[in-house]
Amino acid sequence: QVQLVESGGGAVQTGGSLRLSCAASGRAFINTFMGWFRQAPGKEREFVAAIRWTSYSADSVKGRFTISRDNAKNSVYLQMNSLKPEDTAVYYCAAEPRGDYVTPNYVYWGQGTQVTVSS
Repeated sequence: QVQLVESGGGAVQTGGSLRLSCAASGRAFINTFMGWFRQAPGKEREFVAAIRWTSYSADSVKGRFTISRDNAKNSVYLQMNSLKPEDTAVYYCAAEPRGDYVTPNYVYWGQGTQVTVSS
């Protein structure tokens, strides 16, 4: 059974940092995209960042968030710096997109971790 388990969420003040981790088990995701998405209350799930051999990120987080992966640990990470209140959301880890890496149509999803940024 494939599982993605996120950790590292929490509450921080504006300008703070958090590092999210996502550990995959049940199969290896070496040659496929792994990504991070987020969903704020009342909003659709949106793309944050993805990585295969190259990383990609949404314009709203460029220069502040960095995605990385460790294939030996079957894990992906999201370093979030200079956090803003508008970054508040549930953050989801995902693996193996059915189409492009931006659309939230991945095969595997984690359960989500809450990130709250206060002003």
